[in-house]
Amino acid sequence: MQARFPCSPEAYRYDGSFDGFLCCVFESFRRRETPAAILPQEGPMSLYRERQIDTDAGHAARVWRALPLRVSPAAAELARNVFLTCLPEKELPLLRVLQEGFSRGGSVMNFLADSDLSLLLRAVRAMQNEAHLLTGFARFSQYGPVLLAVVTPKNHVLPLLARHFCSRMPGETFVIFDKTHREALLHRPGRLEFCPMEELTPPPPDRTEAEYRALWKRFYDTIAIEGRLNPRCRMSHMPRRYWENMTEFTETPETPETLPGGAARGALPGGGA
Repeated sequence: MQARFPCSPEAYRYDGSFDGFLCCVFESFRRRETPAAILPQEGPMSLYRERQIDTDAGHAARVWRALPLRVSPAAAELARNVFLTCLPEKELPLLRVLQEGFSRGGSVMNFLADSDLSLLLRAVRAMQNEAHLLTGFARFSQYGPVLLAVVTPKNHVLPLLARHFCSRMPGETFVIFDKTHREALLHRPGRLEFCPMEELTPPPPDRTEAEYRALWKRFYDTIAIEGRLNPRCRMSHMPRRYWENMTEFTETPETPETLPGGAARGALPGGGA
């Protein structure tokens, strides 16, 4: 998509937050320019001259209020979702789409052949697909009154997972730790918050939790049909990068003795999708 304003020789440097990006949009319209790049604070060095864009809550709020009114609610949702993706250098294509949107209105969302909009929509679709998979692949373990799940997504999917799990487990106290982005979703009945968390090391599972894990692995092994084992099909439906956090694919030294009666189980599951 062509920039609506002349290109500037300067790059914008911002704090990497969504509000910070909205301030970059505000600055672009205030100066009537399109920056050469928009770089997060922790991003790579640039050969461009840089302009530091401070995050101003008032400026961010003005842009956020204007988006659904002057462009469309779909454009506002696109902007929010793009920021949850792992798409590199997403800021400048998104800025160009928003510039066009403020000029043409909601019809900008119909320009599906445009390279910028197409790129952003593909990234959002991949992010939403990953969130959908994790609603089924997240595995919770019980530690006292708290349920804990660890995930390692490519995209920043915790807000989407929060919507799913909070509606299904409103009475539970649970934590979902995003190991990739060092962030945790903390939920207690009636309260939800996100907080940065560098590391999380859960205590060893108690006997009850260990028995549940062993039973789940036994179930997974038992329902497998040996003659229909298809590892490639399984990996297409259950990508290997999720396995490290899934109970049925992990080994825990306490499980052989914890099944009722002390029954041991096999090593890795052999079932197919």
